[in-house]
Amino acid sequence: MKITFVCHGNICRSPMAEFYLKSIAPELDVNSRATHTDEIGNDMFYAAKEKLKRENIPFSHHKATLLSADDYDKTDYFLTMDAPNFTNAMIILNGDPKNKVFRLLEFANLDRDVLDPWYTGDFDRAFNDIKLGVDAFLKSIGYLK
Repeated sequence: MKITFVCHGNICRSPMAEFYLKSIAPELDVNSRATHTDEIGNDMFYAAKEKLKRENIPFSHHKATLLSADDYDKTDYFLTMDAPNFTNAMIILNGDPKNKVFRLLEFANLDRDVLDPWYTGDFDRAFNDIKLGVDAFLKSIGYLK
């Protein structure tokens, strides 16, 4: 199973989600992508790294990459961090005929976004929402009880 997390720049929320999921489900194929070119090629933002360190979640060097239409047939689930990136993912992927694109917090039965800590500065809240959404996603696919 391949899972792609999606956010604006691929330097904060989506890589935190990627490394969190890899830490609890290492056998899954997990990556992350951006919907905008702002940060392409850049490593994960230092504050996101610091948050992962505080949570004892291992991570490696990260390089922000752009979501492309070619990703659609190679991925089982696209988990977006917010409504604008859900919309942008749908545009980039040319729609979603196989129902693969979701807002992450939908799995926790929440109709809200994982707020972008690049703007809020609140990496704790962003990570807590990511953890909540990822855990609920894993339960929905039968990975966690």
